[in-house]
Amino acid sequence: MQPHFQRSIVNTLVERLQEPRRFIQVIVGPRQTGKTTAVRQALETETRPVRFVRASQDIPATQDWLRREWGEARRLAALEGCALLVVDEVQMVSQWSAVVKALWDEDTDKGTNLLVVLTGSSSLLLQKGLREGLTGRFEIISCLQWDFNECAEAFGFTLDEYLYFGGYPGAAPLKNDKDRWLDYLQNSIIAPSVLKDVISLDRVTKPALMEALFTLGSAYSGQEVSYRKLLGQLDDAGNATTVAHYLSLLSDAGLLSGLQKYTEKLMKTRASSPRLIAHDTSLMVASYGRYREFLLSDPDRRGHLVESAVGGYLLKRAIKEHFDVCWWREGNDEVDFVIQDGMARTAIEVKSGKIKSLGGLDAFTRRYPDTHTLVVGSSEAPLEDFLLGRIPLF
Repeated sequence: MQPHFQRSIVNTLVERLQEPRRFIQVIVGPRQTGKTTAVRQALETETRPVRFVRASQDIPATQDWLRREWGEARRLAALEGCALLVVDEVQMVSQWSAVVKALWDEDTDKGTNLLVVLTGSSSLLLQKGLREGLTGRFEIISCLQWDFNECAEAFGFTLDEYLYFGGYPGAAPLKNDKDRWLDYLQNSIIAPSVLKDVISLDRVTKPALMEALFTLGSAYSGQEVSYRKLLGQLDDAGNATTVAHYLSLLSDAGLLSGLQKYTEKLMKTRASSPRLIAHDTSLMVASYGRYREFLLSDPDRRGHLVESAVGGYLLKRAIKEHFDVCWWREGNDEVDFVIQDGMARTAIEVKSGKIKSLGGLDAFTRRYPDTHTLVVGSSEAPLEDFLLGRIPLF
């Protein structure tokens, strides 16, 4: 990585820390996407005193530990008039949200000018704690897998390299040794993300089913798969409701989503077969194991990889910009993606080199007039330009 490369979230955090004390700033995102690095880069601009602490499993981080560290930060604020407290891996502290709520409210009542930043490697556990105890007291800054523009600038990725290696910065330096890259991805990113962040939740009663769902779903990224078909290929017993719930958890963890069909009837949308999208193409590549090289060379598999890259890009944009991502099919007519932001709607078809009918776009626009259309992979919207963010979505 270039030593001075900074993501846009660094500037976002810097700007928010310059504002009067109002909200706790929470950096949320999947593992190994650079949350701690981004916070440290933001702190380089600080002239105010900072207390940076990290919860750890090696030295148990208890609630008393968190209270002591908060107290030290309060003393800095009392001496200097203002201070910053950063708690990294805060989800390691048992019932951390209740402690943070109590301490934050005490500072508010007493007028203590202590700014607080929280991060954690478990996106799901962090969000669970925020919902349970800190409503109205925090803002989220999303730190997601890196996009093509960032990987091209920081690591010199070509388009094909980005499609294959994806957007995990820690794995990028290993691109010249694909076996080593795969080992790192599976052992340092995928296994902790699924086994610790998702399966550790109380709501996962069938861990083997969850693990198999992630592997199978990542392999099917870019395709529509019915819940019945998924169940037919999973060894562990379950039902469609369980699979849909587990897929929702994987989506919240920033790993794998099931896009629903676009329709004006909400009940029908929720019951539809999902179009699976891995949030990062590297997750799809890893699911193919020793057959992963065929993803770039085989036209059909490359097509699914490209569609997965476009879907992952849209999902990352949607999280930050708050629009909806769906897909559409009626009979033989199909549209890869439909995005909607208020009254603005765009139907997106993805071409990956092979001849592809655009009849689905025509059928969709007949049914839903005033829809903007976009063909990614055409001369008007080349794939590379689209993934670099040069093509307006609406």
